[in-house]
Amino acid sequence: MNALLCPLLSLLYLLVQALDLAILARVMLSWVDRNPYSGGRWKQLLYQVTDPIMEPLRRLIPPIGMMDVSPIVAILILGAIARMLADMQANAACYIGRLGF
Repeated sequence: MNALLCPLLSLLYLLVQALDLAILARVMLSWVDRNPYSGGRWKQLLYQVTDPIMEPLRRLIPPIGMMDVSPIVAILILGAIARMLADMQANAACYIGRLGF
């Protein structure tokens, strides 16, 4: 069971962390260029990857003044998911030496 569970949990953890970094990159990019449709393939890919999380949160959470707080909420949610995945790995007695969690 652990032979399949441990790699799966590690992969999910890494995907959550990558999505977290993508949201952070999107926020920093939005400070420089507000148009999501200009700037090439990398920028469009960044928006395509993060939109499935950001858009539902934007519908639920209104902006505070001119500030969109949905990225903050998304990062907090992803952090909680990452913590749960790390705890699940610890409970499954997975070797997690190189991943650092």
